Amino acid sequence: MSKTALKFIRLSPTKARLIAREVQGMNAEAAIAALDFMPNKGAKFISKAIATAVANGNFEANEVTVLSCRVDAGPVLKRFTPRARGRATPIRKPTAHIFVEVTEAKGK
Repeated sequence: MSKTALKFIRLSPTKARLIAREVQGMNAEAAIAALDFMPNKGAKFISKAIATAVANGNFEANEVTVLSCRVDAGPVLKRFTPRARGRATPIRKPTAHIFVEVTEAKGK
């Protein structure tokens, strides 16, 4: 089993979790191939994390499965934008931490 973590990614964790649920339990090679064709911003980061986890364990991508892919919330960057009549409204720029674990396939 090997792990990897990508931290402080400028991406909403709720949007990234939708993609992370899709790849859990998949073969790593199939997961990376599927993520390459997704239009979501988070797919690029999760694909990178899976590839890094495979490389960390000195595995081949077709030999491992994605055991878990978890996305946690990171710190939120807080900004303000000016509005009418001298007021300001907050802007929240969320960040995410992506954790991936891969393990050898059971059939091999």
